[in-house]
Order: sequence, then C-alpha cells, then structure tokens
Amino acid sequence: MANKDEDRLLAHDYDGIQEYDNPMPRWWLWIFYATILFVPFYYVAPGFMGEGPGMVAEYEADVAAHQAAQPPAPAAMDDATLLAVLNDKDELQEGAEVFTKNCAACHRADGGGLIGPNLTDAAWIHGGTPGAIYQTISAGVLAKGMPAWDRILKPDELKEVAAYVMSLKGTNPPQAKAAEGTVDSTAAAPAPPGN
Repeated sequence: MANKDEDRLLAHDYDGIQEYDNPMPRWWLWIFYATILFVPFYYVAPGFMGEGPGMVAEYEADVAAHQAAQPPAPAAMDDATLLAVLNDKDELQEGAEVFTKNCAACHRADGGGLIGPNLTDAAWIHGGTPGAIYQTISAGVLAKGMPAWDRILKPDELKEVAAYVMSLKGTNPPQAKAAEGTVDSTAAAPAPPGN
C-alpha cells in the first residue's frame, strides 16, 4: 500500500527537491469566487456600498471646489480708467518697473521690439485702443509665445503696465523693430508731455 505523502508528491523535482501538490484551502477558494462575483456589481455601481454620495458626485464636488478656489478672470478694463492711469506719474512708474521686469526680454526695455513687436510705433497687431492693449496683456497671445499675464500679475499691475505701454507710443527708440500689424486710427493716446 502506498504512503499518503507519496500520493501528494508531484512527478518532477528540481535539484533533488520534490514538491507536494497542496491544494488551496476550501475557505480561501470560496472567498476568491465571491470576489469574482462581487466585481461586476461594484464596477457598475461602486457607490452602493457604505455611506457617501458616490464616485461621480464626489468628483463633481471636487471640481466645483477647485473652480471656486480659482481667482476670477479680470473684467475688461474701460478706456477711461486706463487713460487716468496714464496721467498718474506714480502708477506709470510702477508700470515701467513691471514692464522692465517682465516684458523687456521680448519687447526691449525701451519698447522697440525684439522677439515681440515694436510698441512705440502706430501699428498694432491686436488693436491699439487702451482696452485692446489691456486685453492683449491680460489674455496673452499664446500662438506667438506671449503668456497670459492675468495669472501672473495683479490686477493693478496689469492696469499700470497697459498704461505704460500706451505711454511708449511715439518715443521712437533707436534701432526699433519694423512696424507690424496695421495702423489703428483709434489707437492709444500718445505719451503725455514730459515723458
């Protein structure tokens, strides 16, 4: 009569080591089968278990909370407000500092244009009215590589730099870039006297 342990031995061995054929315990197999049966129901409706609004409702709540935490988009700036900044020397000086720090790399410190267009001539690519200049700075021109500055600069800084750009018109710096765009008859007011 054969030994029970010999019946469980597998027919192969590795380096003289033999292996028993030990099946999984029945309780473990029943748990495994139960999880297989559970998966389709959980896949279709994961929120039916336990407390909570469900996966879709949680996602929508997270998206709403994220959007509420974002700063509001700046409102369009009216021309009168920008022209008032143009006549305020302190705010214009602040705008010059912001321009030098952020814009001079592309437009040169004197606004004569380098990678970006010349800001001192009468031609404008995206409109030369105060509101159009503010909007171009605020929203940027991603196709040309200009970032949307409304996410980087504060609203007052946007207003001041737009006024400073308006003040550059007619300054005619040396070796300025050739005019781009079209001449806008409603373009920004020329620089105030003494600038």
